[in-house]
Amino acid sequence: MKGDDTGTVMTDAPGTAARPATAPPPAARGRAPRGVRLWRGLTPWLFLAAPLALLITFTYAPVANMIAYSFTDWDGVSPDLHYTGAENYVELFTRPELFQVFFVSGYYLAASVVQIAVALYFATILSFDVRFRNFFKGVLFFPYLVNGVAIGFVFLYFFQDGGTLDSVLGLFGHHSDRAWLGTPVSANTSLAGVSVWRYTGLNFVLFLGAIQSIPGELYEASELDGAHRWHQFRYIVLPGIKPVLSLSVILSISGSLSAFDVPFIMTGGATGTETFVIQTVKLAFQFNKTGLASAAAVVLLLIILAVTWVQRRLVPDDKVDLV
Repeated sequence: MKGDDTGTVMTDAPGTAARPATAPPPAARGRAPRGVRLWRGLTPWLFLAAPLALLITFTYAPVANMIAYSFTDWDGVSPDLHYTGAENYVELFTRPELFQVFFVSGYYLAASVVQIAVALYFATILSFDVRFRNFFKGVLFFPYLVNGVAIGFVFLYFFQDGGTLDSVLGLFGHHSDRAWLGTPVSANTSLAGVSVWRYTGLNFVLFLGAIQSIPGELYEASELDGAHRWHQFRYIVLPGIKPVLSLSVILSISGSLSAFDVPFIMTGGATGTETFVIQTVKLAFQFNKTGLASAAAVVLLLIILAVTWVQRRLVPDDKVDLV
């Protein structure tokens, strides 16, 4: 055997190739110290520490306490509470009047259908090049930025006898002495209309962002093929926004079941407008039945989760490839 000046070892045996000398492993040449590697592994968790602490403190810990209170007879004031097992849940499911308030959610569910349709209509129109579209975007989204309590007080004066609505109707020659918040049907219809006005902007922004994420080449190709606006909406827009539309439906259903702030401010649950959440709040703070109210909140949470699961099973979120 012999070696050259570069340190490569050569073999003199016939029929064998030259082999370089064994090089040191890469890990031995550039491996970071153990302390540095440990710090790099901990860095992501340090960034997540504050959000996780807030999430656990203000979300998971209260939910855990709520579930624990649902198995007690706590009144919300006394330091003493006694374990009662499933007695609160038995009372909930054996008292029909506690679940009758869910019929009120039907008004808000119908209103959510209207607001999704209106939001989808305007999002489709304003996604194209039309005049003053930025102005109309702001007009549609502005109601969602207003605080719910302020909305409740504004529409309380809007629907009162001789209020803004009656004055506007009087300009068109229709003089009505109807109490808009005086009967269950008219009151719930009015409150559902307020929810349409308030949440249409949220759905509008979600739909508009999803529509604008669709490649523009698809619209150009469809126009070359002679497609009209309806064809573009049916075969391009709807498949492209299917995940966002599914999310909007889930939010609308959960919001319909948990409506609280506007009906609580405007009617306080009177005249047949009491929702399940208003009833739960009254059980806890008016009748001092925190254990029963906690059980009702747990049941509402389970109902929303069940509805969401069923909706996801019926309409799976399949990825649609339009290109």
